[in-house]
Amino acid sequence: MPGRRDACLSLLASAALLGPGVARAQERFSLFVGSPEFIVDRMVKLAQLRDGDVIADLGSGDGRIVLAALKAHPNVRGWGVDINPALVAQANASAREQGLGDRARFYHRNVFDADLGDATVITMWLFPELMRLLRPKLLAEARPGTRLISNGFEMSGWEPDFTDAEAGRVLGWIVPARVQGAWTWELPLGGTPQRYDALIEQRFQMIDGICRVGDRRGLFLGATLRGDAVSFSMDITLDKVGLMRQDFTGRVRGDRIEGTVKVLYRDGPDYDKAVTHPWHATRSPTSGYFRPTGLVK
Repeated sequence: MPGRRDACLSLLASAALLGPGVARAQERFSLFVGSPEFIVDRMVKLAQLRDGDVIADLGSGDGRIVLAALKAHPNVRGWGVDINPALVAQANASAREQGLGDRARFYHRNVFDADLGDATVITMWLFPELMRLLRPKLLAEARPGTRLISNGFEMSGWEPDFTDAEAGRVLGWIVPARVQGAWTWELPLGGTPQRYDALIEQRFQMIDGICRVGDRRGLFLGATLRGDAVSFSMDITLDKVGLMRQDFTGRVRGDRIEGTVKVLYRDGPDYDKAVTHPWHATRSPTSGYFRPTGLVK
């Protein structure tokens, strides 16, 4: 379960070990094994804590990760959840004894019921099966940009964004914004507004895209997504405008992307001229990318 686990047991086997009532609380969990101090220190370091962070430990055990983070940074708050009420009581007692009771709280709670809305850092040492079961919740509920830190175990096909591989791996992910689907925007090029209809494909933090402008189409180049920060480039030739390289950078805000685009003209009267425009994209339920094209010269 939270925090320190080296085995994942079935419901019945776990209930026999942990007593009546636990079986109904959580279908799968890992036995508590406390993380070594040097691993805890590396997890805290990899989290890159900053002022105002809220660290949440899913499977907090005796609370050692949250408490270490709060001692490392005075302007951080934290909480944890665990299925074992004795460990929760121990963690809260330790917080009070260490003078951290005003910044740390631990709850007897199913990890699947934990509210992740306020967390900016989430730590875990859970058996891989449980981490896989939690993955949809992490992606759906944690805010884009939230850092996820795991002691050793991976996220079942979700490649980590950063890794500390010294003496056992500590892995980190940044929760990506959800950008899959159709997007549209306009840019003032060639003296008239040009409509863009883009389609973005996404697998975790990896994205790719294609776009249509008028009857021309282009590919996203070098597309990246890190938290809510998105960027990509596109080479496209438009009638009366010519060939252009366009470099887009922005922040995802729900169903909008707000940022800028740098347009570098590669031919025509504005050859080698660079112009920067505001860029505001909107998610769309349908896409003009599929409109009939007809014959294009």
